[in-house]
Amino acid sequence: MKTLLLLVVALLLLALESVVVMELGLTLTRIDVTMALVVFLALKASKVEGAIGAFGIGYLLDVMSGHPTMLYPFLAVLVFLLVRAAAAVIDTHSRPLFAITTAAAAAGHGLLAFGFTSITALSGQGVSLRGLPLQVVLSAGFAFLMWPALKRLDFGQDRPEPGVLR
Repeated sequence: MKTLLLLVVALLLLALESVVVMELGLTLTRIDVTMALVVFLALKASKVEGAIGAFGIGYLLDVMSGHPTMLYPFLAVLVFLLVRAAAAVIDTHSRPLFAITTAAAAAGHGLLAFGFTSITALSGQGVSLRGLPLQVVLSAGFAFLMWPALKRLDFGQDRPEPGVLR
């Protein structure tokens, strides 16, 4: 049920993001609101619940962006798994560390999206890297602001189970 609530929040945030990006005139970049949600799922949700949530969030981003089909669901689940593996090593229970983790996830997500679209897209139709540094900074700022609200969605565990991906 909380995963469904998080998907509704993701849809609302994506709609809000599209309006804010258009109003601010950000043509090269965006605020990657989905990465904060995927990182939160990697830190707080169980494996199955988190993977399903990450897939759903990626699918919503896929629908809203118009990029190649199933690119963002795949990348969201991949980022979920990578952050979950990293959470076994690093402690991300504070607001600044959550923002830094989200920034790293947004950077990785952007680089992976660029890599996959440059392989498959026609010349000039892929994802651009010019706006990635600003996107990473905006995503970290968004994650910093959203941390208290996201903590209210308690998935019943404080850290992933012991082991890398268990």
